[in-house]
Amino acid sequence: MRFIKFLRSETNLLSLKLIIRGGEHLQKAGKITTIVLDKTGTITKGEPEVTDIVAFGDFTEDEILKIAGIAEKNSEHPLGQAIVNKAKEKFKILEDPEKFEAIPGYGICIMINEKEFYIGNRRLMDKQNIDVTSIEDKVTELESQGKTAMILASRDSVYGIIAVADTVKSDSAKAIKELHAMGIEVYMITGDNKRTAEAIAKQVGIKNVLAEVLPEHKAEEVMKLQKMGKVVAMVGDGINDAPALATADVGIAIGTGTDVAIETSDITLLSGNLMGIVTAIKLSKATMRNIYQNLFWAFVYNTIGIPFAAMGLLTPAIAGGAMAFSSVSVVTNALRLRRFRE
Repeated sequence: MRFIKFLRSETNLLSLKLIIRGGEHLQKAGKITTIVLDKTGTITKGEPEVTDIVAFGDFTEDEILKIAGIAEKNSEHPLGQAIVNKAKEKFKILEDPEKFEAIPGYGICIMINEKEFYIGNRRLMDKQNIDVTSIEDKVTELESQGKTAMILASRDSVYGIIAVADTVKSDSAKAIKELHAMGIEVYMITGDNKRTAEAIAKQVGIKNVLAEVLPEHKAEEVMKLQKMGKVVAMVGDGINDAPALATADVGIAIGTGTDVAIETSDITLLSGNLMGIVTAIKLSKATMRNIYQNLFWAFVYNTIGIPFAAMGLLTPAIAGGAMAFSSVSVVTNALRLRRFRE
């Protein structure tokens, strides 16, 4: 149909800062009942900064920062990059570790000068049987402030904590409020611990928090919601969000995120602004409403015209004029969508 072709025109959708990969995805967006938002880079800016360095035992704060910087040098995670940036500011050059092993969802294991270090969350310390009870209060304090606390330790000792905080996007709270007003459930999903996740969720008005979710389990969490009968949209920007984006009924990628996430998604928000989700849903509903209106008027024209034609009361000229009027009215109604704005 001509009005669907228009809606898929590049100029119109780019003006809305949206890329929609097909009419079926546009149609499905209006049926969304639940939205799952990744935290880092989606709700937050994805540009975290080191806020605290706490030293214990033998190492100074500078030594902890340098070891952590070397550890995170090859990491692609935004939190790791924040540590690397801070370390480079201080030390300019960071040597390569003798050994590097990323443990997705947990942290990193490295070797420097034949000594093995672990940097990551409490689950990593539990996994490696490293006792962190002596620093539990400090970790809790940092997490309650919405910061991600990463512990630096070896098999036999805990050396320090590096806390990293990411700021919330200015539009996140507004977009989530709009989604709630539309009757849509909003969940936040993150690998962060529950205390940190809830602190961020509180800032933007989210009550449903899925915390401590490993990257490979995000898709499973989406499937759990789908099994409850919900039409689920997943919104993310990272490589580890791609399986969940593909699993969701509608995958929505942040345009400022990774190519893998964008390629996997059904809808891309070019600006990275979460209000784009609201725009996509409202556009879907406006489009479907327009389609139903056009079907209604086409049905009315035919219901009126067919009996007259059957009785021989329509001349070819009148029939042609009526058909042209029907087409013009449908196209004109569809063109009202040109006035759709964010």
